[in-house]
Amino acid sequence: MKDSAPPSVAPVRLNGKLFTYESLGPAEAAFVEKMVDVMCPADALTPSGVDCGLAIFMDRQLARDFGAGARRYMRGPWRSGIGQAGNQLPMTPERYFKAGIAAANTQCNKAFGKTFDRLDAAQADTFLNDITDGKVTDERLPLDIWFNELVYPLFIQACFADPMYGGNRDKVFWKMIGYPGLPARYAHDMVSFRGKPFPGAADPKAIEDLG
Repeated sequence: MKDSAPPSVAPVRLNGKLFTYESLGPAEAAFVEKMVDVMCPADALTPSGVDCGLAIFMDRQLARDFGAGARRYMRGPWRSGIGQAGNQLPMTPERYFKAGIAAANTQCNKAFGKTFDRLDAAQADTFLNDITDGKVTDERLPLDIWFNELVYPLFIQACFADPMYGGNRDKVFWKMIGYPGLPARYAHDMVSFRGKPFPGAADPKAIEDLG
């Protein structure tokens, strides 16, 4: 684990605390911060993606076991397979994530003459949608699969995981959907309150709340 952020990456202040990136370098952090702010713009329901801790969550996942491919078979052989088998790559998720950022920035430069983090919100939103639809391609890797099977699932996890992992700051997404947090582990409560407001949903409880 790195003790400080890479050069020129400003620490992110969340809930009065400073967080530094452990995996993402300067250009990568700029890309991810722009991406999560476009995918989760500040509105009446949530703060911006960065302020919700989404970039920090992704960085922490990449810096630890998930990013290292700890539960993946990483010894090859690396052959083309059917789509249902998922990506067959000799790269850890962390390396794959970063390679995708580099490829996306290359294509963004070609299309707009600047990197993704310098696009305005409308341009960035269009670019991300074009990636998901397979309209933006790069010879190094399939950007649509990269985004849809790695980046987007990490984004969703960042929104709804327990706040102790960096995202979902102040349990904002749990409050938005009326999820009470750990109390939802009781199956009988989930059945009794299906379709109804749960009594504890206004003040959801996370792991650290009950520690």
